[in-house]
Amino acid sequence: MASPSGASTGATGPGKTGRPGRLQRLGEWCARHFIVVIVIWLIGLGALHALQNTFGGVYSDDFSLPGTQSSEGAEVLSRHAPGAGGIGAQIVLHDEQKQLSGFADQIDQAVASLQKLPHVLSAMNPLPSSPSAPPTGALSSDGKTGYITVRFAANPTTYGTSYLHGVDQAVQPLRAAGVQVEYGGPLGELARPKASDLTSEAIGFGVAIVVLLIGFGSIIAAGLPLVTALIGVIAGLSCLSLLAAAFTFASVSPTLATMIGLGVGIDYALFLITRHRQQVIDGADAVTAAGRAVATSGRAVLVSGCTVIVALAGLYVSQVSFIGKLGVAAAVTVVTAVLGAVTLVPALLGLAGRRIDRFRVRQPVAEGGSGDEGTPGAPVGGWHRYARRIEHHPSLFLTAGLAVVVVLAIPLFSIRLGHIGDGADPKSFTDRKAYDLISTAFGPGANGPLTLVIDQSKVPSADRSSLADNLKKALTDVPDAASVSALKPTSDAAVLTGTAISTTSPQDAGTTDLFRNLKNNVLPKGVSGTDASTYVTGTTAAQEDFLDIISARLPLIIGVVVAVAFIIILIVFRGVLVALKAAVLNLLSIAASYGVIVAVFQWGWGGPSLGVSGKVPIESYVPMMMFAIVFGLSMDYEVFLLARVHEAWVRTRDSRGSVAHGLEITARVITCAALIMVSVFAAFLLSDNIVVKMLGLGLAVSVLIDATVVRLLLVPAVMTLLGNRAWWTPGWLDRALPHVDTEGESALPVRTD
Repeated sequence: MASPSGASTGATGPGKTGRPGRLQRLGEWCARHFIVVIVIWLIGLGALHALQNTFGGVYSDDFSLPGTQSSEGAEVLSRHAPGAGGIGAQIVLHDEQKQLSGFADQIDQAVASLQKLPHVLSAMNPLPSSPSAPPTGALSSDGKTGYITVRFAANPTTYGTSYLHGVDQAVQPLRAAGVQVEYGGPLGELARPKASDLTSEAIGFGVAIVVLLIGFGSIIAAGLPLVTALIGVIAGLSCLSLLAAAFTFASVSPTLATMIGLGVGIDYALFLITRHRQQVIDGADAVTAAGRAVATSGRAVLVSGCTVIVALAGLYVSQVSFIGKLGVAAAVTVVTAVLGAVTLVPALLGLAGRRIDRFRVRQPVAEGGSGDEGTPGAPVGGWHRYARRIEHHPSLFLTAGLAVVVVLAIPLFSIRLGHIGDGADPKSFTDRKAYDLISTAFGPGANGPLTLVIDQSKVPSADRSSLADNLKKALTDVPDAASVSALKPTSDAAVLTGTAISTTSPQDAGTTDLFRNLKNNVLPKGVSGTDASTYVTGTTAAQEDFLDIISARLPLIIGVVVAVAFIIILIVFRGVLVALKAAVLNLLSIAASYGVIVAVFQWGWGGPSLGVSGKVPIESYVPMMMFAIVFGLSMDYEVFLLARVHEAWVRTRDSRGSVAHGLEITARVITCAALIMVSVFAAFLLSDNIVVKMLGLGLAVSVLIDATVVRLLLVPAVMTLLGNRAWWTPGWLDRALPHVDTEGESALPVRTD
């Protein structure tokens, strides 16, 4: 068995300190030259802001899925019928008083103007070209609702909001005549009001101030984490905007980056400031205290930050750039948060000096307790007594914690991934109005038509007639289909195209069933025995293909992230069972948070009170994003708690007393940090974006469960039951693993009492 002392504190002797390391020297330099550091940060912020305003890009939900059948079908259609390819969007027209045929001149004028806009491949008039012409299918039975289908060369969200000016100009004659005009599909997404997270950020900051003041009593100490976190987020968002000029990032990226950046930024700064204040209270000068804080808690911040970034990088295992770039967006603000923690925080601490607790609302405190297990006369706090209760009844606490997690996770077993349609948007949005008009006039499935593409270029001309007959039979009375249009050949007769409309809305399970039936059964059966190739394409089909990819690769991402986190914990704490415990308990807390979002959004328990219209599926990529983010964030608390437990165990070899020591020292700061992070995430429930609401609630619940049920019930109970076995590592493995001094204890003077 390997000696558990392999991760030693690195002390050089009684009453002495080890040689200052790089982190300690960095912290002391920043604290001593605080004016230089602060000026560098301010200049950097100004430069980044100027670059963002000049070269910053836009965010768009335009993404491709190369190799999928929907993507290949779109390419086939673009080659043989360019006007029918590209990305389609609807401009919905409605008049309560009379039929749209009474506005034929204005509609013709609008269609002609739309066709002249840049990037427009075609614009289809909803009115028949003549009284004897067949109906277009884009005009309702009462003639009062119709839609112009505009096909763009790329997703119009990539063109920026300025592009809407030309669209508005084109349809102005219709609006002037009193016709209601609404934009649907990706054009409607472009026309959505610009999201503002200022209210959510203000609420999160307000709660953070209250929590910090109550928890630590010092006004300056409460303000510093907020200032540094805000500066880190602003810097990160500027960097992200510059990246968006070169790469396509989803529209939710800046909001996601803000959420994560504020959460970890406040946490990281809080951990350093808490350690610094304890050093000041113990008599150290401000510069020395800042250096020791960076060398100890700052080292843990680096480990935690790297763990979060590694977890986010694991999203690239999905092999979907859209998902991977969401991870990059969040990782950018994590990087700036870490940089701010190890440079700007000590600089501001140097500026505050020993006056950091000058302004107070109550007697200032830093860490949860200053006593050491095994030290005679050490003070015993409430958290210590709580840990002692767990020591006497670990099985009871473990059972209670598991019961809570299991109950919360029950809804997870009915999770249904999908895409949240425009019907869930606020009723004031133009895409929601367009959705409702189409649903009323044509049925809900008309909001997500499925384009059928049959490539018959390899079928001899003599056999194409029988192929068309077979396809007509196969497409008759298809389950879940409200209608299937007759297949029509392209101008070169190489491709047949048609449209299938579902009986349900695009986000419903019935549409998914129809898509899979057409793709896997109906169309292959219709071309059986020929060399024809079949595809189901369009926006809805691409979303369904995306869902299939995510569902297939989610287990792989979970496996990779868990494995990497296991290895990191194993390297840091030299305990196989400790690493295994961390992985299993984090999986349980994430499962519980998944259960909550299923109950709220999919089951509709409280969804309307959050501004969600009806029941919606879980957005396909939300579980993947939540898993990577939550698993990374959970490692923050795991590292900070276990570092103190392990430190005490190495010194005393009292496994149960070490758990009590770790809880007593870290409980206050971890509880405050968790409450702040929960408030930051929960504040984003005010967003109009359903995906942001889902992520906000899921992340808030995850952190809440992790900081309460996991850290206060499960971890101490499991650690108590494991005893010394928790830190066991085979000798060969201990020798193979690199040694990491997580809390940098060599930077602290060794006690001689």
